[in-house]
Amino acid sequence: MKGKILKKILAILTVFSIIICSSHAVYAEPAETSQDVLALQSESVILIEAKTGTVLYEKNPDERLKPASVTKIMTLLLIFEEIDSGRMSLDDTVTVTEHAASMGGSQCFFEQGEQQTVRDMIKCIEVSSGNDAAVAMAEHIAGSEEAFVQRMNEKAQELGMVNTTFVNACGLDADGHLTTARDISLMSAELINKHPDIFDYSTIWMDSIIHKTARGESEFGLANTNKFLNQYTGANGLKTGFTSEAGYCMSATANRNDIQLIAVIMKAETKEIRNSEAGKLLDYGFAKCQVYTDTQVLEGLPEIPVERGTKDYVKNRNIEEYTLVLIDEDKNSITKSFEIAPDLKAPITSGDTVGKVVYRIDDRIIGEVPILSDENIPEISFLYSLKYIKSKFLIGGNK
Repeated sequence: MKGKILKKILAILTVFSIIICSSHAVYAEPAETSQDVLALQSESVILIEAKTGTVLYEKNPDERLKPASVTKIMTLLLIFEEIDSGRMSLDDTVTVTEHAASMGGSQCFFEQGEQQTVRDMIKCIEVSSGNDAAVAMAEHIAGSEEAFVQRMNEKAQELGMVNTTFVNACGLDADGHLTTARDISLMSAELINKHPDIFDYSTIWMDSIIHKTARGESEFGLANTNKFLNQYTGANGLKTGFTSEAGYCMSATANRNDIQLIAVIMKAETKEIRNSEAGKLLDYGFAKCQVYTDTQVLEGLPEIPVERGTKDYVKNRNIEEYTLVLIDEDKNSITKSFEIAPDLKAPITSGDTVGKVVYRIDDRIIGEVPILSDENIPEISFLYSLKYIKSKFLIGGNK
């Protein structure tokens, strides 16, 4: 080690400029597959693998349409964000306002002043698609439905839902209240990936709440509006919708063999067409799709050397796992290799790319993961060299 340091010092003393070498790898996304093989009747559809967002099938996915109660996916996403942040709990009490109680369409018939827990309000939104429950939660979180809708639109932009504009929190038809199948798939994936507790509610078939009003208490039954749950093996959500203008809509989620798919249907003519075509999409996806997950991404990675730095090797950040979707390919054919940045020189900053993990089938690259530095490594300066010489040689140093 002492000899290496001396060589570095000599290089610093004779060279006053250092070429900084950096490499920036990018994740290689699996290619999208879009084939007109299902001949679906619905106006717009998309099928994605939930974890990676890989598009498996699409038809008019960016056509702006009314989403009806599928809107409530965004409402639920913001509710779960409030819960997970600690700003709200499932046991908090929500008071129904006159505005919330006035909502038409699908509702749970709350009265002004009635109180329910957040937990029961989520049931009412997810299971019975209660417009009154959705608006009551919007007001509880943001102070008004208008303020909550602003948050919905901000979240939509954050998720890349570039063709979406929300006007209300429940999905009743309104001028300008529009989204797309692709955008619905984005918010659906965000909800189920970041807040999997939604499945505790989306899979409820029958339940009930207790209405508590000035006239006393009464039980109110909740029946899931998503009949697809009992029609498709592996179905676990997510949200249906219907209005006369929107037609029949749905974001259908299903899981088989640890593969989670999302099928979005917009503007189907009938409920039967909507459910049938969701099933066709999911069958298509499960037949073609394999998910490959590497849980030991950096196993076997050699030490990464650094030239002209205060350390000889750079410590890299851990990568817990890498997942990609294979379409009509065998995951057992995948090979993995490490490509280290050549002639890596200090200074190195934490977060710099110092190499990449490359996944291939035959000679074709199907995925890449950047290897990042987990520490700062300064270049050897003249002052560092003098201090090193003094500590190691002039005053004894380590022996």
